[in-house]
Parts: sequence; C-alpha cells; structure tokens
Amino acid sequence: MTEPKATEPTATARALARLYDLDLVDDPGDLDLYLALATRTGGPILELAAGTGRLAVPLAVSGHDVTAVDLDPAMLERAYARARVADRRIAGLELVEADLLDLDLPGAGTYRLALIALNSLFLLATRDAQRSAFRTIARHLAPGGLAAVDVWLPEPADLARFDGRLIFEYERLEPETRHEVTKVATARYDQTTAVVDLTAIYEEGPPGGTPVRWIRRDALRLVGADELASMAEDAGLEIERMGGDYDLEPIGPGSERAVLIARRP
Repeated sequence: MTEPKATEPTATARALARLYDLDLVDDPGDLDLYLALATRTGGPILELAAGTGRLAVPLAVSGHDVTAVDLDPAMLERAYARARVADRRIAGLELVEADLLDLDLPGAGTYRLALIALNSLFLLATRDAQRSAFRTIARHLAPGGLAAVDVWLPEPADLARFDGRLIFEYERLEPETRHEVTKVATARYDQTTAVVDLTAIYEEGPPGGTPVRWIRRDALRLVGADELASMAEDAGLEIERMGGDYDLEPIGPGSERAVLIARRP
C-alpha cells in the first residue's frame, strides 16, 4: 500500500472528513455492485473522488489493484488509516492527492474499471467540469474497460425543500470521539443552473458538555439520467446499461438513482 504524499490537513478538514464518515454510517448499499464489476473486469481499478476509502479499501482487500484519487488530503489520510485497520497486507492500493479534472496518471489507458460513486460527480459544480470528469475516465480506461458513475435523482418534492429552510438530519454518537453529533442542513436550489448550495452544520461535544460547531459548504450540480448518458457519449464511451438502483434494474419512473455503466470501445 502506498501512503499518500499529501498536504498537511487542517484541524477543520480532519473534523469534516471524520464527520463525512459519520454521515455514511448507514450503508448506501453500493459496495456489492462495485465488487461484482471488479470481478467481471479485473484490475487495475481507478476511483475518482474516492473520499475516505469506503469503496477503494474493500476493493483492494478483495485482491484488486486500486488507485484512489481525491483532492482532499484529510480524506486520503482517513483512507490510509482505514486500509491499515482493514488489512496491513494490502499491497495494491495507491492513494493519490490530485484534482481529477487534469489528472494524468502513469497508468492512463490501462484501467479496467473506473468509477465515480455516490453523487461525487455533483461536487463538480459546472457542466464543463462534469464533462471533463468523463474525459478523465475515458482517457484512463483501457480499451474494453468499464466506467461506472452513480447519481441521485431527486423528486420535485425534494427540490421544493431546498428553499433555505433549516432541516434536521440526525443525532448520532461519533464512534471515535464518543461525542454526540447533531447535524442540520440548509440548501437552496437554482433551477437555472441545476446547482444546490448546501450548508451542513455539525454540533459536536461530550454528553452534557459544550459543543464545537463545524460547518461544511458545497455547491452541488445535479445531473439527470439523460445528461449523464450524454456526457459519457461525448467522452467517447458507449452506454452499456443505465440502472435505476444498485441491482442495475432498468431505470424508470420513480427510480431514485441513475447508475451508468459504459464501456470504452
């Protein structure tokens, strides 16, 4: 396993990376899909916007060579720690701090599977940046390699709530600090740009103690299934399947997700 040559994270960045993992305590249910795709394609595997290694580490533990790329050194720091806890014998995991938009890895053109999972495409807050991400995927895939990109499809009622109101999300016990964490969020949706301006506010502290407040702000550009397919095709990929869930059942009315599987010719 290769330790990332990362910028030293700030205390706030470390806290937000830790709280990101708390957000995902409830399993999204997508790991089995990527394990199945990895079994089908073999390695090497490239994950863009890999975060804290939620997918990259188990893919590496299962025996695949995985390159996990993220711009946030605090996220990669946690990915490295996660890998060491999971299996100290992991050899095929490389963690890379880089911007995926201008990524040009030495292994470009050799990856058998490349993925952007669980709405991470939304973090690229312009259409041009999202299209560039697909070009990065296409450039790094081997001929015949597969791309997988997964995004949420909000209902109109979901978007109607993004009007600036403060929404309670959860109260949870953070397992590392044993502190209580309360999360609320506020969002505004701009239908002219399809961008959601999201602010998440975490109050964290020991039971009965004075809490510390952490704030995360993101601009998220939503993408529908048709635009997702168009971006893939514009990058030279061929659509193999557009699933409406992680079982890759056909997308249709009421589908909560668009899970794109595309192939580099």
